[in-house]
Amino acid sequence: MSKYPIHKSEEDWKTELTEEQYKVLREKGTERPFTGTYNMHFEDGTYTCMGCKTPLFESQSKFDSGCGWPSFDQSLEGAIQYNRDSSHGMIRTEIVCSNCGGHIGHVFNDGPTETGQRYCVNSVSIDFDKQ
Repeated sequence: MSKYPIHKSEEDWKTELTEEQYKVLREKGTERPFTGTYNMHFEDGTYTCMGCKTPLFESQSKFDSGCGWPSFDQSLEGAIQYNRDSSHGMIRTEIVCSNCGGHIGHVFNDGPTETGQRYCVNSVSIDFDKQ
């Protein structure tokens, strides 16, 4: 039984997502830095989960961190689940969609705004709804 409201079989996910989206959202992969559609995207609107369209971030929370991935200083309340990630020889905080469990990226405590947060997000794991 899934711990997320949206539960699909891996075959369903593979049918609905591109190969790269599946690798990131379902297998916790990472896109190459400076290649994502939303890295330098600064229109007004809402960023949503590519897997289930749940709103995750407002455009006002986005900033250019120079890291090569879209960065936000806060998420929408209740949109993100935080998991301990000890892969790759380091301890990080993974962020996943609280509705479908899709891997979005990681959050770090080195953000330049008053929140002190930097949500480092894979472009392929999100979509954008323009205001």
